Amino acid sequence: MQEGSEMEVLEGERTAFGKIIRGVGGFYYVDVTGEGVYECRARGIFRKEKIKPLVGDNVRICIQDDRDMEGSVDEILPRHSQLIRPAAANIDQVLLIIAAADPKPNFNLLDRFLIYMHRQDIPVTILLNKADLVEKKCLEEYASWYSNSGSDVLCASILRGDGLEEVLKRMEGKTTMLAGPSGVGKSSLTNRLVPDAAMEVGEISRKIRRGKQTTRHTQIHRIGENAFLLDTPGFSSLFLPEMTQAELQECYPEFARYEEQCRFQGCAHINEPECAVKEALEKGEIARIRYENYRMLLEELRSMRRY
Repeated sequence: MQEGSEMEVLEGERTAFGKIIRGVGGFYYVDVTGEGVYECRARGIFRKEKIKPLVGDNVRICIQDDRDMEGSVDEILPRHSQLIRPAAANIDQVLLIIAAADPKPNFNLLDRFLIYMHRQDIPVTILLNKADLVEKKCLEEYASWYSNSGSDVLCASILRGDGLEEVLKRMEGKTTMLAGPSGVGKSSLTNRLVPDAAMEVGEISRKIRRGKQTTRHTQIHRIGENAFLLDTPGFSSLFLPEMTQAELQECYPEFARYEEQCRFQGCAHINEPECAVKEALEKGEIARIRYENYRMLLEELRSMRRY
């Protein structure tokens, strides 16, 4: 079933399926395809069972007032993914934006984010924005470093509109979370995809009389018939989740083809002799920046365990 694609009448009550696009102060705003956005309260059964509806949840609502677009959330459909921060459900993929320049890319922060999403089994596409500010050779080098990271790499200039066709194609039929450090172009992309984003937030703000404070809440925007965009605040740091050495290595899929050739089982790929990963590094088969980030993050994990 596609979100918001069905209307039903059950025992005298009209119901609809939709997606929660925002939740503020106990109200949930549900986008129903072809109908609009309904302001809903959640049934008490959810509180009793300690279930909290999340932005991104696909839900069945009971429509109580068509004129004022009011209803209640009656059922939360099964989730295929759930994020803790930001609290959201059913995210199909992440579009992680970094700037090729201005600001200078922070690849350690990029690796941290990839690890965070890998641990939650959510695919990531890396978008190198501001491609017009650097030479093509530089873009190709950046892209090559992450060619075996498990994430696709796209290049674009959002302000100029270059490369956005492929970005939009990737978003069709999916709920995409937009993420990245401050200043890399997330707002520019949101403004292109959702020109009325500020107006949408304002309408909800007036209805619930919460004013500008609502801007800190997570919101999903509809960008197509069955495509949604979740924007998130910029971040400048990201702590590693608690994990083992083996779990960290799983987040570096380019190591996998060499690890069985290492002399020692459970090789950390740091100081061990006859390490196939380090040999691949010296041959240029593994990007040095990815390996150095791995070393730093492994040491960080070891320090966390010591303290």
